[in-house]
Amino acid sequence: MEPSGRVAGTVGKVTTRSMLIPGLTGLLLLTTACSGQPTTTPADSSTPATAGSAATGSGLSSVLLVGDSVAAGEAVPLTAAFAASKVHFQSLAADGGGNVVGPFSDKTWPELSQQITSAKPSVVIYQITTYDWGNQQQQQRAYQRLLATVTGTGAKLAFVSMPPIKPDDFYRAHLADLNRTTSVAQTVAQASSGQATLLDAGAVWGPTYQQRKDGKPDRSADGIHTCPQGAARFTVWLLRELARMFPGFTPADPHAWANTGWSASKRFVGCS
Repeated sequence: MEPSGRVAGTVGKVTTRSMLIPGLTGLLLLTTACSGQPTTTPADSSTPATAGSAATGSGLSSVLLVGDSVAAGEAVPLTAAFAASKVHFQSLAADGGGNVVGPFSDKTWPELSQQITSAKPSVVIYQITTYDWGNQQQQQRAYQRLLATVTGTGAKLAFVSMPPIKPDDFYRAHLADLNRTTSVAQTVAQASSGQATLLDAGAVWGPTYQQRKDGKPDRSADGIHTCPQGAARFTVWLLRELARMFPGFTPADPHAWANTGWSASKRFVGCS
C-alpha cells in the first residue's frame, strides 16, 4: 500500500507557487548556519535562464532534478534559488517517482530517459529515492544505466544521498536496500572517470531522522518528507556543492530567494 500522498510509478514535473514565507530573518539565520557545511499531482516546474547572465559562462546553464516526492518538496525552494541565480532549472521529481530502479522502473524508465535526453541539462541531480529497492546488482546496473543516459546528453550526474527516514510498515521491509544506495552510487561515481559524483547530504540531515531542528519543524511528521526549513537548508547546501563542481557558478545570496513565498506550497505537510 502506498503511503498517503504518494502515487506509484509517476513520471512528471512538480509545480510550485509563490507565497509569503514568514520569518525571513530566521530563515536567513538557518541558511547562514548551513553555509559552513561543505499534495499535488506532478506538473511543470522550471525557471527560465536569463540571456547573457553570469551563469551562462560558468558551465552551469541548466539543472535537471530527478527523484520522488522527497525531491519534489526540495524542488520548491530550488526553483526560487536557481531563478535568483539565473540558471535554468527543471524538476522531473514526482510522487512515487524516480523510477531509475525499484518496483515501477520497468514501466517508467523509458519515459524518464527520454525526458532526461530532451532536457539537455548541464547537470542532472538524482535525489536517491525511497523507492530505490533491489539487490546490490540491480541498483548498480540501474545507476550505471542512468549515468550512461546522462553522459549521453553531454551532462554530468550528481547522486544525492537520501534523507534518513522514520520507516513505517511500508518501508521497513526495504530498509536494507535503502541503506545500501549511497555506497552503490559511490561505487558507480568512482568508476565514471569524473562524469559522476556522489554528494552526501548527511551534512544537511544528520545520520538519523530528526523532525525538529533549531526548535522548528525541519522534516515532516510523516517521517519521510521535508519542511520549509529543511528544504531551505538543503537548497543552500546543494547550491554550494554545485559551485564546487562548476567553479564559475556563484549561487544567489539567500536574501534573493528565501522570502519569495515558496514556503506556503501545499507540498509541505506535517510541518506545524
